[in-house]
Amino acid sequence: MDADLDTDWAALLAARDGAAPTGPLAPLFAPVLVPPTAPDGCRVVGRLAQTLDGRIATASGSSQWIGGPGDILHTHRLRALCHAVVVGAGTVRHDDPRLTTREVTGPDPVRVVIDTDRRLSADHGVFRDGPPTLLACADDTQGGDTHGSARVLRLPRDPGGGIAPAALLRALSAQGLSRVFVEGGGLTVSRFLAAGCLDRLHVTVAPVLLGSGIPAFTLPEVARIADGLRFGWTVYQIPPDILLDIAIDRARPGQS
Repeated sequence: MDADLDTDWAALLAARDGAAPTGPLAPLFAPVLVPPTAPDGCRVVGRLAQTLDGRIATASGSSQWIGGPGDILHTHRLRALCHAVVVGAGTVRHDDPRLTTREVTGPDPVRVVIDTDRRLSADHGVFRDGPPTLLACADDTQGGDTHGSARVLRLPRDPGGGIAPAALLRALSAQGLSRVFVEGGGLTVSRFLAAGCLDRLHVTVAPVLLGSGIPAFTLPEVARIADGLRFGWTVYQIPPDILLDIAIDRARPGQS
């Protein structure tokens, strides 16, 4: 990272705890840093990296990394600016991510793994060492109050069998974790979007065609094009990819 980028990032990082964002990075990241207004007490940004044909992984689940160096840097910046980073069990199972800010200067977020039925082994790196970790599971699952080095967070099971995003956000807010980065995977981001629990959505589009694989979004079906969720976006260059910054503002797909 060159000196100018170091200075730009330092100016933005200073805004993490309340200062007004300044500098060339502010237009992209300032919307992430605004105070929460939702009843759950959180400001939530979701992020996906997809191919040009809308895939986030191959059919076998391989996904690291679809995006290039610019996307990796962007992801680590979001981690540093947020209090908590949320991933689903599938992401941990397939990628064994560390979820740290090793590519940038800045604090590591609290790591939150959603594993409703508590099926993940404690051998995964996120449960062994590194920053504090929460394992969010249903309150009817068996097991102790820790999972490896992670603390277990028990939440009500919703009628669909999972954990409601709104319930998780309320629990995180109660612990002072009000700026939340939902990093993946596609099902987890889609569930937050379908529940109306995203304020912003950052989508990286990489110049790659897979032809098959796991789709970026899995959302409730709509009958007409007019029923789809439309939104404004701003496009940023993060070579060799592009980044779409989308204002979701807690909208839900399929609802007028």
